[in-house]
Amino acid sequence: MISRRTAMIYIAMVGTAAIGTLWGGTLGVQAKGGRAASFAAIDTDRDGKLDLEEVKRAASDLFDELDTNHDGTLTRRELGRRRLSARAFAAADTDKDGTLSKDEYLALVERLFKAADVDHDGTLSPVEFRSAVALRRLIH
Repeated sequence: MISRRTAMIYIAMVGTAAIGTLWGGTLGVQAKGGRAASFAAIDTDRDGKLDLEEVKRAASDLFDELDTNHDGTLTRRELGRRRLSARAFAAADTDKDGTLSKDEYLALVERLFKAADVDHDGTLSPVEFRSAVALRRLIH
């Protein structure tokens, strides 16, 4: 018998995967193991919160997936306009070469993580994660 909480997590994961499929995959990026990228999928230690390492791991996986030409950088086209505005892209492109390296991408993810961590405990609760729209776009 599974707990009510576990059942609700499974329902949320299935719902996220279904919505992503219906929207042509923009929200349907899959985490390892075929689970929809969600709070539960990113929370690999299952402690109910996300630490910076877990978030960066998810961001790194997405970076690798988006880097379609496998050159180690993301162009605006590879990243997609819905994930990051032109202004935010330019600000994250610290070497001003018109692309984001994985280091630049992960530095942006870290800045957004710290901004989302409103209680400054080094982790994101489910509530903080839901409020971090810009960060979520860069990790799933």
